[in-house]
Amino acid sequence: MEDRIITYGGQAVIEGVLMRGKSAMAIAMRAPDGKIVTHTENLSAVYSGWISRTPFLRGIILLWDALGLGIHALTISANTQTGEDEKLEGPALYGTLAVSLLFGIGLFFLTPAAVGGVFERYLGWSSWWSNVLEGVLRLALLVGYLWLLGFMPDVSRVFSYHGAEHKTINAFEAGAELKPEIVANYPLEHARCGTAFLLTLVIISIFVFSLLGPMPLFWRLVSRVLLIPIMAGIAVEYIRWTANHLDWAIVRLMIKPNLALQRLTTREPDLSILEVSIASFNAMRQAESGVVI
Repeated sequence: MEDRIITYGGQAVIEGVLMRGKSAMAIAMRAPDGKIVTHTENLSAVYSGWISRTPFLRGIILLWDALGLGIHALTISANTQTGEDEKLEGPALYGTLAVSLLFGIGLFFLTPAAVGGVFERYLGWSSWWSNVLEGVLRLALLVGYLWLLGFMPDVSRVFSYHGAEHKTINAFEAGAELKPEIVANYPLEHARCGTAFLLTLVIISIFVFSLLGPMPLFWRLVSRVLLIPIMAGIAVEYIRWTANHLDWAIVRLMIKPNLALQRLTTREPDLSILEVSIASFNAMRQAESGVVI
C-alpha cells in the first residue's frame, strides 16, 4: 500500500484523464470521433531522485504536477480536441499560463493578505486576528471559486473525469478488477486528492503566517508568495500521513473536511468516462512495466 500511495496519482484534463506513476505518465482522451486516444511519456528523474524521498522538499513535486505536468497534459488534451489547425503552443500557450498563474496567486494569496493588512494597520487588529481573517477569506474565495466553476458545463464535465480518476485509483487500491461497471461502485473522494491539498494548504497558511507577526504591507505580500513552497511541503506531508493511516478513526475524522470539499470538484462519471480513466491507468502501468495489461 505504501508504494501505491507514493506512486500513483492523476488529474482530469479536457475529455480525458492523466495518470502518473513513478517513472511514466499517460493521458487517455476521448477524441472528437469518439475513439480513445492515449499518450504516454517517461517522467523526469526528479520523480525518482532524492527530492522525491526527502520529507517537506517532495512537496515541490506536487507543485510541479499541478503547474508543469498538469498544464502539459491540459495542452495535449486541448490540442486533441481542436486539431492541428487550432493547436495551442508557443507564445499563446506561455502567455495563457503566465496570466493564469498570476491570477491564482493574486486572487488566493495576495488579495486576502492585502485585506488582512488593511484591517491590521487601519483598524488596529492584532497580527494574529488579521491572519485569521486572511485565512478565512482565502478559504471563502477557494470554496466560492470552485462552487461557481461547477456551474459551467465544460468544467462540470472535467469534474466528471476527476471523479472517474478517483474511482479508478480507489478501485485499484482495493484490488478490484478495472472494468467500468465495477469501478463505478467506488467512492468519488480520495484522501490524496489535489483539492484536499488545497484546503490543507489554506489551513496551514493561517498558522504559518500568524508566526510572522506584524509587518509592512509590502513584505506581508512578498512573504505570502515566497512561503508557498514551504507550506506546500508541510501540506504534502500531512496528506501523506493521513493517507497512510486511514485505519485510525481519528484520521478518518480529520480528513472529513478534505473529502467534503472534493464534492465541489467531482461529479459522478458515466461508464464512457470511466472507460477513458481506466484506459489511462492501464496505459500508465504498461508504460512503467512494459507488460500489456
